[in-house]
Formats: sequence, structure tokens, C-alpha cells
Amino acid sequence: MRCHEVDYEIIGHDMQLVEVELDPGETVIAEAGAMNYIENGIHFEAKMGDGSQPDEGMMGKIFSAAKRKLTGESIFTTHFTNQGSQKARAAFSAPYPGSIIPINMADIGENLTCQKDSFLAAALGTKVSITLNKRLGAGFFGGEGFILQKLEGDGMAFIHAGGTLIKKELKGETLRVDTGCLVAFTQGIDYDIQRSGNLKSMIFGGEGLFLATLSGHGTVWLQSLPFSRLADRVFQSASSYGGSDKGEGSILGGLGRMLDGD
Repeated sequence: MRCHEVDYEIIGHDMQLVEVELDPGETVIAEAGAMNYIENGIHFEAKMGDGSQPDEGMMGKIFSAAKRKLTGESIFTTHFTNQGSQKARAAFSAPYPGSIIPINMADIGENLTCQKDSFLAAALGTKVSITLNKRLGAGFFGGEGFILQKLEGDGMAFIHAGGTLIKKELKGETLRVDTGCLVAFTQGIDYDIQRSGNLKSMIFGGEGLFLATLSGHGTVWLQSLPFSRLADRVFQSASSYGGSDKGEGSILGGLGRMLDGD
């Protein structure tokens, strides 16, 4: 066992958090800003790198931090260590509504590829790095699916999915999904980006020009509401871009906008 062995509990439904129980001396790493609360005895420290290679030199840590920057994440991860004499808990939550997926890395071949913003926390010893999709189509058109995160280890890892979580087991089948709806996939899954349909469908279909194609043997996790889609809806509904809080969709609302000069 290379990673620390931690216990956990998922709390809540639509706005979940994960509570990790640490024995004395155990550590869990998390994305900066993910902490919800910690019990007495737990101390935290921001460090450059994930701590999976304690003998790594400064240049190695800087290189790892630069790769994390490519994913849009902080160059630091926060390490939470139980320095007390009895068990204590630390809780972490995601920044928007959805589900937290607990994954025992030892059960899936110690390797997981996930979207760049889906990692939440993991047991110390888990290596968090990036992987670039080498397919030409994915490189030019993959959008959210071009730069992916790679988790390696044999302990618990926790990733986040927006909205409702969908788990698919592929046994040689092919699955085509919106690139933003993909959360993670295991080894044995081949990932590529392909054209979504004919020219008319690509322009007027509203589903994007390209879709992610997943095939092979393994597990795929999908999300029903990517944060990018949620942000687009909020942005479109903002009052400065056509939305209003004066009875939207009603006659009185329209009259109010006329009187206000909108």
C-alpha cells in the first residue's frame, strides 16, 4: 500500500461534501479552496506538488506546478494531516451543485483519467498530473477534453460531477457524448473527438460541432450538467444581457421594462 488508507462518508444529495476520517499521522490532499471544515488535531499546509514523491527536487516540483497551471488549477495543493492522538475528520465540498464520486484506485487498475476541473481530494500518495490527448482531432476541437488530469495510486480518490452522475460500463461498445459531459474514464477506454454529424446538424443542431467518442472495455463517468453549460445559462439570463427580475415572461414584466426604457 503506497497511499494512506483513509475512511470516508459522502454527506448530502444535490450539494454533496465528503468527510474523510484520518488516523493519527494520516494525510489527505485536496484542491485549494475545497475544505469545508476540519476537526481538532488536523493541521493543513499548502504545498507545491501532490506529495506523491517526497524526495522530488525543487525543479521537479516547479515542473509539476506548471503542468497543474495548464489545467487552470492552483499551483498548490493543500495537505491535511492528523497530528493529534486520535481520529479526526476533514470535509471537502465542490464549488457547484453535483455529486462526489469516491473511487478506490486499487480496484480500477490504479489509473484514472478525468476532466481537468473534476479532481477534489485524494489520499496522500496519489499522483495528480496532466495528460494531453494526442489525437489531432481532440487537439484542435476537443475544448474541455484536450487537457485531461491523470490520477495514479492505490488509495481513495474523490472527483466531482455536475448535476446527476451517470456511470457506464463499456464492453466493446462505443459511446458518443458532449465533451463537457465527460467526467472520467478508466484504462481500456479509447478517447477521441469526432464530427457530430452532417453540416446542417453541426451548424443548427445546437449540440456542438464535435463529440467525444469513447470505446473499448472499462468504466466511464458522465455528468448531466457541466459547469460550462450552467455558466452559459446564467450568463445568458443576466439582466445586462436580456434577462430581468421584473416578472420575466409576463405582461406586467414587459410593461415595467417599457417604463424603465428597456
